[in-house]
Amino acid sequence: MPVNDLSHVHKLVSDLFFWPTSKRDWEKFKLRDEQVSFFNENGFLAGIKMLDDEQVNFLRNELSEIADIDHPSHSLYYEFHSNESADPSTILFHALGAWRIGPGFHDVLWNPRFLVAASQLLGNVPVRFWHDQLFWKPAKKGGVVAWHQDYSYWTRTKPVAHLTCWCGLDDATKENGCLQYIAGSHRWGLLPKPVLAGEIQGIRDFLNDEQKEQFDHPQYAEVKAGEAIFHHSLTLHGSGENKSDKPRRAFVINAFADGVISDSNESLLEGVPVVPKGEKMQGQFFPLLYNPE
Repeated sequence: MPVNDLSHVHKLVSDLFFWPTSKRDWEKFKLRDEQVSFFNENGFLAGIKMLDDEQVNFLRNELSEIADIDHPSHSLYYEFHSNESADPSTILFHALGAWRIGPGFHDVLWNPRFLVAASQLLGNVPVRFWHDQLFWKPAKKGGVVAWHQDYSYWTRTKPVAHLTCWCGLDDATKENGCLQYIAGSHRWGLLPKPVLAGEIQGIRDFLNDEQKEQFDHPQYAEVKAGEAIFHHSLTLHGSGENKSDKPRRAFVINAFADGVISDSNESLLEGVPVVPKGEKMQGQFFPLLYNPE
């Protein structure tokens, strides 16, 4: 195991974030009751301040470094796609495992703003880490992310007690391919799993007439750099091309309520030891991030 694998360290390794030392400090980061209610009703919540300008710039620079396929710790990625787009004329950079490589993308997991909100939206429970993602849509030719439900890729764990936090490192707009949501779709149940970077509206073929009517009226989640969007793991979402003259970069933290178990006897992530079916998700690669108690 490489000595620089940060998955061995389950706490902050840099001074990018401040770790609260009192209950009062933690409570500063709590979402308002109306925000939690909006999430529960719609399946997503946008515009949550997650990073200041200095933190955004640090992570942009770190992304540029670790996106290099020749980076010395490149082998620590679970997945790395310089271009995952199904359309050769567009580019979608997508990678999993940055938390093992860069101190900034490691420490965003222990950002108090993320932890408190995640716990609240999961039902005021302890939060455990699942995996991270990086997305980079370059200017003018950034590719799409097809409409999908995150849990359709995570059925190897159960029950459904998962949460996604998408955080922009650039302003996300309609023009550059911001996230789009179908409000209330987290109550539709599990839909078939599409190719993530394939036909953007492929999932439509599996919807009933009422769902298609809702699907045709998506809500665009435009956010500023440093702002996050939280969504339920069954909420239908996707994003379009980047047609602007600026990049659209973001990182994603996927988490779940402590107590979720493995439902597979195969490796859950490339290079990660098997968590036997029926056993609790925990250990080096699935650390407990936060306990509200």
